[in-house]
Amino acid sequence: MPQQPTPLDPVQLTADLIRCPSVTPEEGGALALLEAHLGAAGFACTRVDRNGVPNLFARWGAKGAARSFGFNGHTDVVPVGNEAAWTHPPFSGALVDGELWGRGATDMKSGVAAFVAAAVDFVQETPPEGAIVIAITGDEEGPGKDGTLALLDWMRAEGEAMSVCLVGEPTCPEHLGDMMKIGRRGSVTFRITARGVQGHVAYPHRANNPLHALIDLLGRMTAEPLDQGTEHFDASSLQVTTVDCGNPANNVIPAEARATLNIRFNDLHSGASLTTWAQELIDAVAAETGIAFTLDADISGESFITPPGEFVALVARAVEAETGLVPELSTSGGTSDARFMKDHCPVLEFGLVGKTMHKVDERIETEQITRLKAIYARILREYFA
Repeated sequence: MPQQPTPLDPVQLTADLIRCPSVTPEEGGALALLEAHLGAAGFACTRVDRNGVPNLFARWGAKGAARSFGFNGHTDVVPVGNEAAWTHPPFSGALVDGELWGRGATDMKSGVAAFVAAAVDFVQETPPEGAIVIAITGDEEGPGKDGTLALLDWMRAEGEAMSVCLVGEPTCPEHLGDMMKIGRRGSVTFRITARGVQGHVAYPHRANNPLHALIDLLGRMTAEPLDQGTEHFDASSLQVTTVDCGNPANNVIPAEARATLNIRFNDLHSGASLTTWAQELIDAVAAETGIAFTLDADISGESFITPPGEFVALVARAVEAETGLVPELSTSGGTSDARFMKDHCPVLEFGLVGKTMHKVDERIETEQITRLKAIYARILREYFA
């Protein structure tokens, strides 16, 4: 009787990944470790590095298969902050009292380890009719220009495809299974510069204060809510994050003032429509005050949603079967690489409880990692049933 392969332990794999110091954009050995495990299980692996950013594509099964289940995630992590403030070294992967400690324990080396372990075991124990694709980037926590986007560009050129994709980001606020993400809000950052005429504060008629005009503009932008929310999205949120003119003197009207604001927006808007809205307000204030404005808009992602349907129901069933919880279908939170994947195929996000992500003493209960692997394994079984 042929010997069954030993199941891949997602806790040990997470610990091994944590010990790879992969602060964006350093690879730190994380992708090499995953490539070794995936390659040994029969996945065809390709490094898709671009502009110094490390990425890994792995496929089990035939290219162009009619059914192809995709997983997406990242092995890069944010900086550790004050290393001396950590209870256990941030790249130790210390296992203490049922918790795994280290940078990336929650966001998201555990998620990557869970879906890699689930996929490796699945193809060895019950090879499916179809393909499993794993796309992992080293640039999710960074600019994001040469990470998942590079993988998608390469896939398009090579004829590779996913039918659906599950991103393993931490999605649960309190308990494993209480939330999955079926979409995300968009994000646009506006950097506004107002240029006036410098002068003495005692002679304002000889100057033109850009701060007054800028404050007027920001007041108009924040006077009314952008909307009241939609069926699947909360109300859009505009937040002014900084106002500055770099003026150390109290008797000088400055020549220039700057402000930065960010809008997290729902499906009533787009980055372009909000930029047009901002420019129209700017033009009105400029005409009234004589202040010259410039607007720089950085659209980091558009809002999107994967409507409830077969894929959403499949993932929700698997989560409930393994956790006993019916996951809330949410679009809350920040942005993720799902904003890129949604242009390729239907995409959902489900992962661990994210309470300690990006914090000093980031850690996760090992039981969650084991249960997450079981959820991903059930999803694969149902998808290919």
